[in-house]
Amino acid sequence: MRIAVTGATGRIGGQVARLLAPVREIELRMVGRSLHRAPQLEGVEAVRAEFSDAVACREAFAGADSLLLVSAGESADRLDQHRIAIDAAARAGVGHVVYTSFLGAAEDAEFTLARDHCRTEQMLRDSGLSWTMLRDSFYADVLLDFAGEDRVIRGPGGTGRCAFVARRDVAEVAARILRDPVPWAGRTLDLTGPVAVSLAEAALLMTRSLGEEYEFVDETLAEARASRASYGAPDWQLDAWISTYTAIASGRLDVVSDDVENVLGRAPQPLGEAVADPL
Repeated sequence: MRIAVTGATGRIGGQVARLLAPVREIELRMVGRSLHRAPQLEGVEAVRAEFSDAVACREAFAGADSLLLVSAGESADRLDQHRIAIDAAARAGVGHVVYTSFLGAAEDAEFTLARDHCRTEQMLRDSGLSWTMLRDSFYADVLLDFAGEDRVIRGPGGTGRCAFVARRDVAEVAARILRDPVPWAGRTLDLTGPVAVSLAEAALLMTRSLGEEYEFVDETLAEARASRASYGAPDWQLDAWISTYTAIASGRLDVVSDDVENVLGRAPQPLGEAVADPL
């Protein structure tokens, strides 16, 4: 079986590659931009391709029975990149695509980047390809990045709740489906952690797990914009950063799914374990 994994230089794609590499019956191909950052896996082919390069993508995806399509990084042309990659997969005759989407992907999603995921999902549905959508909740270990060196999570999250999911669980689910996609074809899976928590509760769990004090500071929208203004990011990106928190505050991410357990046969990792052993 031939499996191609995009985003192999990232955390999800790289972990999926590590999980699949030891499987004898799989011919694995890692696809990425900066291949020196990809896992060094014996006997695994690595191909350089960017989603913006249709020819390189077609060549990288050629002959793949299944393909992990890790969503492109935040950018103004993200949807164009996805369109090129999906078209390349269709032209290359890919058997099945597993796409890393986002929980509650919709045109009116509070988290602005989830709107891109909604449109990408529609591209896949219209492509004629077989697909599985993995709608990931916010990653648990991203909370470490939110907190930064001062261990304070700041944003307008209020008392809203989110079932943060471990990246390791997402990677394991993706690897399982890539190996045997037929039972999951045409399905949209919500990948969440086992319990929905507020950001204040998340900070407490991180404190207990890591042995250092973490704190959540609830900002107003004006405070959130002002505290991030120094980064010089464009408005669309500032909106995305802030909507990470407002999406939680809105209650739209207060979702606990059993889809991780349905695929893996075990419960998803609790938040404390996920931050203690991040990808």
